[in-house]
Amino acid sequence: MKYQKLKKALILLEDGTIFHGKAVGREGSAFGEVCFNTGMTGYQEIFTDPSYYGQLMVTTNAHIGNYGVNDNEVESDSIKIAGLICKNFSYDYSRVDSNGSLEDFLNANNLLAISDVDTRALVSYIRDNGAMNAVITTDVDNLENLKKELSDIPSMDGLELASKVSTKTPYFVGDENAPIKIAALDIGIKKNILRNLVKRDAYVKVYPYNASFEDLSSWNPDGYFLSNGPGDPRPLVDAQALAKEIISRDLPLFGICLGHQVIALANGISTYKMHNGHRGINHPVKNLVTGKGEITSQNHGFAVNREEAEAHPDLEITHLHLNDDTVAGLKMKSKNIFSVQYHPEASPGPHDSSYLFDQFISNIKNK
Repeated sequence: MKYQKLKKALILLEDGTIFHGKAVGREGSAFGEVCFNTGMTGYQEIFTDPSYYGQLMVTTNAHIGNYGVNDNEVESDSIKIAGLICKNFSYDYSRVDSNGSLEDFLNANNLLAISDVDTRALVSYIRDNGAMNAVITTDVDNLENLKKELSDIPSMDGLELASKVSTKTPYFVGDENAPIKIAALDIGIKKNILRNLVKRDAYVKVYPYNASFEDLSSWNPDGYFLSNGPGDPRPLVDAQALAKEIISRDLPLFGICLGHQVIALANGISTYKMHNGHRGINHPVKNLVTGKGEITSQNHGFAVNREEAEAHPDLEITHLHLNDDTVAGLKMKSKNIFSVQYHPEASPGPHDSSYLFDQFISNIKNK
């Protein structure tokens, strides 16, 4: 193990609070909304999840990088977080099927990361004061200018980010001779969602975030899917218009996370920015239809208004988050449409909710 001489770094929150650390590799500054994930594993999936675009990720697990990286454990074509904050960064790694070190992976993606941070204190502060914009930097003697730059960073509330991560042109995934065709709207889609659909004998065509119903329906799909993604769902007017058209025609539709919120908005149900959001791989959810509990992977900073959903005559709340009773799943009573506020495709897990993909395929076949 080689000795690492690390440059001083710090985290400056928008309220002026400072936490100190050390630079992992490259120097500079990175801005974004600071949030935390409580997962003990799966850091590579987290860093490449498009839903985390524009966020400074605090990992609560004490060791990051200890098992390296693997080319098969990415959820998009690049790292999507704005920066990484951790306690202990492992430059050395140990795993049989690793393709390399996390250090090299971060450097290849030009990502700024800082370690040696008191992450317990930082997470405790965020939990009390809420998610907020911040900057991580090695330019520790330039705080006044950094404060000015930080004040210009827009709030995540009202921010449209799907266009930053969506595909520019449609593309296909799976076997073109598969019996089921699914049109998927990419507002931040994860690769493992596509893998789950393909392994259930679906051929998927993925469309850009602003595609219209005419664009998707011209392919004559059997079902429609709205993906996860970053940012506030309210500015996604094209996606909402698409969902409204699918709803009006009673076509099979499944939405995950941001897609879930878009479906709610299309039904006139409002969404709101949460104090902290849900980010981790051990969130408890109750399936109100079966009465069973599920341990789920979650990553969202916005939620659906529960009172409005309960009052809606054609919506049924199917799942509840057991930590705070927020809406975790919806279905339309008279339509072939449902959605969840978590990740049934989660890699590396848990897999309690993978049945939702089977339910979607069943809905398509029954239709």
